Amino acid sequence: MNISQVSIASDEIILPVVHHRTVAIDGVNIFYREAGAENAPTILLLHGFPTSSHMFRNLIPVLADTYHVIAPDYPGYGQSDAPDHKSFAYTFDRCAGLIEGLLRKLDIKRFTMYLMDYGAPVGWRLALADPNRVSALIIQNGNAYDEGLKEFWDPIKKYWDDGLEASRNALKSLLSLETTKFQYTDGVSDKSRISPDNWTHDQPLLNRPGNSDVQLDMLYDYRTNLPLYPRVQEWFRHSQPPTLIVWGKNDFIFPADGAHPYKRDLSNLEFHLIDTGHFVLEDKADEVVPIIRDFLRRKVA
Repeated sequence: MNISQVSIASDEIILPVVHHRTVAIDGVNIFYREAGAENAPTILLLHGFPTSSHMFRNLIPVLADTYHVIAPDYPGYGQSDAPDHKSFAYTFDRCAGLIEGLLRKLDIKRFTMYLMDYGAPVGWRLALADPNRVSALIIQNGNAYDEGLKEFWDPIKKYWDDGLEASRNALKSLLSLETTKFQYTDGVSDKSRISPDNWTHDQPLLNRPGNSDVQLDMLYDYRTNLPLYPRVQEWFRHSQPPTLIVWGKNDFIFPADGAHPYKRDLSNLEFHLIDTGHFVLEDKADEVVPIIRDFLRRKVA
């Protein structure tokens, strides 16, 4: 029997089943989590660094009662293939191309995007390729403005500027367990709310042989996102997609300086600064999920 939902008797609580699937796209096995009815509006969840679709493990079930939810892992992240960086281009263009291929494979023609961290530049490429298919945006600490790249980015910008091996090697501390924990706990007032499963999941994947080069290649390629910002901002002004911002205001990596400029270009914007750090869903899901569900109910469903 194929059971897609479980009903718990008297309370009528519906627990959507989350499927964990892998499909070959252009010769690369892309892992994705999927839940909800296929004929429901699709929500595409695009993860950040240093994690994977694992960051959405708690959000997916609370959306899948109403929506078709897809959360892929990029190549080199989570459960997707991680080809050697010498034979595979770890770029945001390549990641977006593979997610595009996944959408075609699943015959998804229109969707809302949830963009976090690296998910933003992947999502901007999808939007610019076909703006009309984007129903709405949920942006959580995902950048589209120069103002959002502050102090954290200074050593990365140095590597962009000189491309030297010494500058590349100086970034390896960003791949350490200490930094991974920092990303989850910095700016969080009650750290007991943050599950240590996050870094015990992410760090072994970062530590895989050859993965440091994957991550350093992606950090170097991040420079290609900045020239896209004017095009993304023009799309905002022209198309005015319904947009929800739920941004951790204490984030050191993508500070709130990068959230406010969205107000310049988006008139159909709902704006929330949340008292937490980089990974909002890990700390303040109880606050943010009702905001997300209300937004989707009014703008998408």
